[in-house]
Amino acid sequence: MVELDQFKFELSGYDEKIKELEDSVNYDEKCSRIKDLEAVMEAPDFWDDMEKANKYVKEINALKSEKEKIDGVKNLYDDAIVLIEMGYEENDPDIIPEVKESVEKFVEQFEELRIQTLLSGEYDSHSAIVKLNAGAGGTESCDWVSILYRMYTRWAERKGFTIKVLDFLDGDEAGIKSVTIQVDGINAYGYLKSEHGVHRLVRISPFNAAGKRMTSFASCDVMPEIEEDLDVEINEEDLRIDTYRSSGAGGQHINKTSSAIRITHLPTGIVVQCQNERSQFQNKDKAMQMLKAKLYMMKKQEEEQKRLGIRGEVMENGWGSQIRSYVLQPYTMVKDHRTNEETGNVNAVLDGDIDRFINAYLKYINTNTEEE
Repeated sequence: MVELDQFKFELSGYDEKIKELEDSVNYDEKCSRIKDLEAVMEAPDFWDDMEKANKYVKEINALKSEKEKIDGVKNLYDDAIVLIEMGYEENDPDIIPEVKESVEKFVEQFEELRIQTLLSGEYDSHSAIVKLNAGAGGTESCDWVSILYRMYTRWAERKGFTIKVLDFLDGDEAGIKSVTIQVDGINAYGYLKSEHGVHRLVRISPFNAAGKRMTSFASCDVMPEIEEDLDVEINEEDLRIDTYRSSGAGGQHINKTSSAIRITHLPTGIVVQCQNERSQFQNKDKAMQMLKAKLYMMKKQEEEQKRLGIRGEVMENGWGSQIRSYVLQPYTMVKDHRTNEETGNVNAVLDGDIDRFINAYLKYINTNTEEE
């Protein structure tokens, strides 16, 4: 049957890809380590040293979890191959839908696991702090920030992540001028680092009586949420600390006291803000934590650029600097200018379906790293 030939062709080469995936996560070494740990845990005196025992238990559970992911994908592959062979033997067209579902499930799980193996950066597994700022375009851009805020919220919900608003500033007429959120979940930063940059929107303006097509910009800044004390030296005289009254989305203390904190690092111009904690002191501690993380990541980036001989560029929040364009008129398209990944389903993207862009970026930077 032609359909079975097509499914077989689609799966051709995946046995080699699975082997490459195993090698990338050191599958054989993990299996060997699991056997060694199981032998250690069978010893009658294993639990005599509770601290050491718990360390071994934690390690073996993590190894087994990673092994099970690979085994699960291999089993899905084997199931799909067996179904295809059954289809040939029985020559029954009724098996086609089942084969199709099996192949699609395998490919989806394989690609998802392959993407996870690319999240190997120092802080990829951490939660993320995302700051959205309105750029060129006035009220239009403030509305664009509110749309992006919803997009990332919807994406986080789909991933099972939680969101906490750290700072919020309403637009003068509509939308959001700036918002800072913390996205909590495993690999949140690893995924969201792809969103760092300027996002461009083209549409018929809902704020223009003449119905003109307008272009709006918003910047997205992403950094890992780092709880440990970083080795970052900050001089007090380099800081300007301002307090202000909280506004917008927040808890019961919003608008009651000037507990919100804004810290400006004068040498770099970096500004961090926090208003969501219960007290001024907590807001200051959180803001300082964010500043240290920002300075640390900036230092790491500069070191990497120096190593590769790359000149870092400051991206303006406006024309010519966008990483991705979202076009609603005169046609519909979302295109990432770094990877050339694109789709015509703008509504799905703005509803949080951005994994295709995230995955394309992770593959893109991984390929470039390998070439270097």
